[in-house]
Amino acid sequence: MTKQEIISKLPYSKPFLFVDEIVQINENGAEGRYTFDGNLDFYEGHFKDNPVTPGVILTEVMAQIGLVCLGIFLLNDTFNTTTSIALTSTEINFLKPVFPNEKVTVISEKIYFRFGKLKCKVRMINEREETVCMGTIAGMIV
Repeated sequence: MTKQEIISKLPYSKPFLFVDEIVQINENGAEGRYTFDGNLDFYEGHFKDNPVTPGVILTEVMAQIGLVCLGIFLLNDTFNTTTSIALTSTEINFLKPVFPNEKVTVISEKIYFRFGKLKCKVRMINEREETVCMGTIAGMIV
């Protein structure tokens, strides 16, 4: 399965698709990028006159790239339109803000994938190679 095929199988669409590209992916993890469009609606009200990306959106970006893309890759041909991926737990530490129009890279490392549950260590870095947030994310594939 190609990187573009994985992105096309994601169960999201604009404006809730937070994967621009997959840089690399294998059975042990994934790396991908996303640029936050400054016109996204949540910037209007998330801190007046100083917009910053909400933590829940940063978590979603890490989940889409680091967990869902990896899950699709691991399932390969068995992933189809009836397959669902549900977030089951997150533990994220937020270290730096992400502003409109910033490009971030998400790197995930598989902790385990068994009995339909995928758990990954995830890290988001900005273009200055600074860690923005990091933690663990887990989900069930049904």
